Amino acid sequence: MIGQLRGILLSKEPPHLLLDAHGVGYEIEAPLSTFYDLPAPGTEITLYTHLVVREDAHLLFGFASAQERTLFRTLLKVNGVGARLALAILSGVSAQGFVRCVQNNDSASLTQLPGIGKKTAERLILEMRDKLSGWEENAVRGAPVNVSPGDAMHDALSALVSLGYKPHEASRMLQGIDSAGLSREELIRRALQALAKA
Repeated sequence: MIGQLRGILLSKEPPHLLLDAHGVGYEIEAPLSTFYDLPAPGTEITLYTHLVVREDAHLLFGFASAQERTLFRTLLKVNGVGARLALAILSGVSAQGFVRCVQNNDSASLTQLPGIGKKTAERLILEMRDKLSGWEENAVRGAPVNVSPGDAMHDALSALVSLGYKPHEASRMLQGIDSAGLSREELIRRALQALAKA
């Protein structure tokens, strides 16, 4: 199992990034919460990782904190939740926000996430409640790192679509956001925040 990687960030196109670790380029998928913390390409970073081995592929997922990786692994144990859905959940809500939804039986907020219907939200609450008791107090998160401005709207739209939103939904989420000077990560964050408030 590959548990952690340290190397030079070569590129970041949500949800994919490329990390050069001692001459080996690792293709990694990461939730948007991790992208918010990433510095500009060319910088050395450390990611906590989880390797998923399937018959047709080996997929490496990366996280800015051990807390996010722990939640990802816990989500994978829920019936009907695969790696893609777990990644979408972590992209749509912070780890603390997800824990609060589960502890408060807030299925309405969970159904706002892509790929989560009412039954899945109820199953998440039911199966995760005991697994997350005391989890927030034990979690440790590093300080966020500033992101540099990127190509904005087009990349943000592509990232939202790759996370499971339909193109017209992603477009609607980005409407009304003033993109001047904002990075794609900030655009995505604001779109998801606006959706959560709706």
